Amino acid sequence: MKAIILAAGSGTRIKKYTENLPKGMLSFMGKTIIERQIGTYRACGIRDIVIVRGFAADKIAYEGVKYYTNEKYASTNMVESLMEAREEFDDDVIVSYSDILFEPAMLKTMMAFDGDFGCAVDDNWKYYWEKRYGKVDFDTESLAIDDDDSITELGLENPPIERISARYIGLLRFSAAGLKFIRETMEAAYEEFGDRPWQQSGKTVRKAYMTDLLNAVIESGKAVKAVHFNNGWIEFDTNEDYENAIEWAENGSIGEIIKL
Repeated sequence: MKAIILAAGSGTRIKKYTENLPKGMLSFMGKTIIERQIGTYRACGIRDIVIVRGFAADKIAYEGVKYYTNEKYASTNMVESLMEAREEFDDDVIVSYSDILFEPAMLKTMMAFDGDFGCAVDDNWKYYWEKRYGKVDFDTESLAIDDDDSITELGLENPPIERISARYIGLLRFSAAGLKFIRETMEAAYEEFGDRPWQQSGKTVRKAYMTDLLNAVIESGKAVKAVHFNNGWIEFDTNEDYENAIEWAENGSIGEIIKL
């Protein structure tokens, strides 16, 4: 099994700290976010680690890691970064966003998932949102799950709260067969849609979000399964996220959300 860390973005929402630095390279509790991810992967037995760089690519340089570069990071998005590493689609893969941290237990659960498309979701997301924002009706997106744990919809911004069964995390597991399907899906989308809007976000194929890709998989009739968690992760998306996380670490309350 491989790990692919998507770290190409410039982190516009956290520019106070990332003007010349990828946000995955922010220091947290003595290590960078990416360094902590690499350590978690290795501790759980994943040694084949790939990082897709882009913005300030030279700042990400760890030994024993394979690199790809999304040269067009400024005009593309997560799916395009994933596709830069398509040469690695010959084995089962865990995909993680570079601006999150997750507990080893969460990673082990994702590694044990045996479907083609697995998506980590947080059932207890409201607790984290209260800690993070002081409210739950902010920076939300839809995620609907049916009785078979298949995701039926995700990624619509600021939906009614009742349309949020859980929170999308940014940690995914794809089988080799699932990755083959993703590659075929994207090749067809490049050819058919070009610069026209592709999925529900209204973005073009090259600017597509990961949730757009997952929705395309769902629309094809394939099952994207929710893998359930109760917290155990943290995101560094904004200046406030970073500052809050540092404060929680300093006062010892970080363990209420994630055990590092």
